[in-house]
Parts: sequence; C-alpha cells; structure tokens
Amino acid sequence: MIEARVATVDVFPLRRAAGVLSALVLQRAEHTRCTGAWEIVHGRIEAGERPEDAAVREVREETGLEIARLYNVTVQPFYLQMFDAVTLAVVFAAFVRDGDVVLGAEHERSEWMPVEEALVRLTWPRSRTALREAAALLAGGDAGPVEDVLRVR
Repeated sequence: MIEARVATVDVFPLRRAAGVLSALVLQRAEHTRCTGAWEIVHGRIEAGERPEDAAVREVREETGLEIARLYNVTVQPFYLQMFDAVTLAVVFAAFVRDGDVVLGAEHERSEWMPVEEALVRLTWPRSRTALREAAALLAGGDAGPVEDVLRVR
C-alpha cells in the first residue's frame, strides 16, 4: 500500500527592493539528483522537526541566508517510487536578511531574479505554480489581511 506523509519542505527565498519582488533560484550541481535543474530550496524534515524549523534550517544550509519572516503558502504532493510513498512538501516563502549567498554542495549557481523571470527559469511546474501563489499573497511585502494566518515567524 502506498503511504502519504509530510516529509519535505520547499522554500522560496524572497526579497523586495525598489518595489520589485525577487526570488532566489538555485541550479543543481553535477553528481547530484537532477543535475543542472533550476530549483528552490528543498529538503527533508528531520525526525522530531516541525516543517517551519526544517525550512529555516534548509535555507541556512543551502544558501547561508537567515530568514527575517516566514510564510506558509501551500502543500505540494509528489510520488517517490523509490520509497513507495506520496510525499507532501510544505511550501514556504521566506523574506531573507541581506547577505551573500553561500551555496552548499548540492548547488553550483544561484541567481536573484524578479519573480516573472524566476517563473521561466524554474524546472518544476509545481514550483512555478507555488511561486505565483506566493507572489500574489506577498506582493506588497507582507500578506496584508491574511498576515495573521500565513505568517509562521
């Protein structure tokens, strides 16, 4: 029987400058899964860890950036045949503090780009859909009237 479980997080690092919302996209390094693909921050939730804690940890590990504000955006299902499971990824958007991006071993390049450009660059259609949702919700720099529901930290 196929199992469904919340096991991963996807995080869109964001920043807003001069009225433009930008997203950080990461290119997978050689000798990793999906070599060359442009993605967002993605990772497993460790045992005993809450999804929002995993999001903060993964952003720090994969980019070296610290999160200033974290927002819950959606949940994305995907099938992992090697584990015979449907994995649910909790998707977050994170406004990050200023700083240099320091990539972990999984990625070889990073680029900040306006959301519209990031939508073209991202490999996964589900990431493009979630980024559109995040941008719609956070276009003004916060979640406006739904801040109390979507803001996690």
